[in-house]
Amino acid sequence: MSGRLIGVGVGPGDPELLTLKAARTLAEADVVAHFAKAGNASNARKIVEGCMRAGVVELPLLYPVTTELPTDGTAYRDSIGQFYDQSAAAVARHLDAGRTVAILSEGDPLFYGSYMHLHVRLSPHYRTDIIPGVTGMSGCWSSANAPMAQGDDVFMVLPATLPEPELERRFADADAAVVMKLGRHLGKVRRALGRTGRLARAVYVERGTTADAVTMPLEQKRDDTAPYFSVILVPGWEKRS
Repeated sequence: MSGRLIGVGVGPGDPELLTLKAARTLAEADVVAHFAKAGNASNARKIVEGCMRAGVVELPLLYPVTTELPTDGTAYRDSIGQFYDQSAAAVARHLDAGRTVAILSEGDPLFYGSYMHLHVRLSPHYRTDIIPGVTGMSGCWSSANAPMAQGDDVFMVLPATLPEPELERRFADADAAVVMKLGRHLGKVRRALGRTGRLARAVYVERGTTADAVTMPLEQKRDDTAPYFSVILVPGWEKRS
């Protein structure tokens, strides 16, 4: 009998934002898999510390590359594609043995998460369930006390990896926006916000909901350095009472 695959959203960083269902699932799972860069600790694993039962099998899934290679290059695509194939095979071995495998996903499993790469490879062949999680962006706008969208507001989620002209076009079309995957792209995002008249209301949030979170108006951030786990919020409610 094959096992059960569960994508578990663990939220944006604060362990208290883990759902009751996620905590119960982790306490019952036979295997807990988690992504991390080789040589680094898993952020998702840190969030669920204390939730897993004694004796659970842990399956680290270690990225061979992250930002070392251009993501649109052949070398990156070949390396990361092979990694996801191998990771799916490792999980499948446990499923074929009848085990329940919980795969941790920061935020929500089906929203910009690595879990989805395993989901498309495994879900056609195994019983699969998804436990939604609090997204990083909702955790950030809540911690920043920033009302985001209301009424007929058009809300967009944009990866900072888009070309600068495309970012500018998207900002011009949106009433409210969240920019993810900042990293080394902060400078071009700042310029696009400035040209579309949205810089003054933009909020920078770094490692939102965690103990070392940083929140400030983007205009007060004087450098263009940002970790990958940072976002820019552009609230759309600036003209309402």
